[in-house]
Amino acid sequence: MTSYTTTITEARELFRAAYDNRYTWDINFPGYAANVIYKRKDKIFTGQVRVNQNLSAEVLNVDELEIKKELHHQLWEIAIHRIRRAFEDTHGQNTFTYGETDDTGAVELFVGGKSEGDSYKVRNNEVCYVRRHIHSVVVTINTFSSHNTGEGYLSHRYDSVYHDSKTGELKGEINNFEDNYEKVGRYYILASRIIQTREQREITTEVFNFYNIQLLN
Repeated sequence: MTSYTTTITEARELFRAAYDNRYTWDINFPGYAANVIYKRKDKIFTGQVRVNQNLSAEVLNVDELEIKKELHHQLWEIAIHRIRRAFEDTHGQNTFTYGETDDTGAVELFVGGKSEGDSYKVRNNEVCYVRRHIHSVVVTINTFSSHNTGEGYLSHRYDSVYHDSKTGELKGEINNFEDNYEKVGRYYILASRIIQTREQREITTEVFNFYNIQLLN
């Protein structure tokens, strides 16, 4: 019994260390503004974006509603992953148990408790695989490379795919991402994101370039 309890504790601490190793913005993050160029197939859109101190987002000088929504979604994705939340606040009601270790050294961790059914993999003190239930879908993310900021890691190349949580049916295609960052003042801000999606045997590429990034006062 003691050995089992020790193993559960070790699995939890392994995940906690990787969770705490993610790069996040601190409570003094002031927000930022930037120009954006969005390339989608053969079209190019330009405008300005703003992420406020409270992490709300604004898209300015973009008339096309669909494009404005897409840019806003990307800003939301950027900000939500930079929020600093204590481990116990996020995973305090979860338990963790070991799965297998693959040939890359990634250790599988199964989640019980509040988020039962989710799973992760940890390699080199980084979360390199996520399988999470979000409402009626399961999102799976594989991370292939990362940026080491010296203050935590940021994902560099990764993919994501969604399945129906009940039927397992594929919901959309696999998206492949490449993210690159720029350090502005004390903070790392996303400078470019490339998303490649296979659609009906063709690969569609979206490119988001953020430049003239300035922290807000």
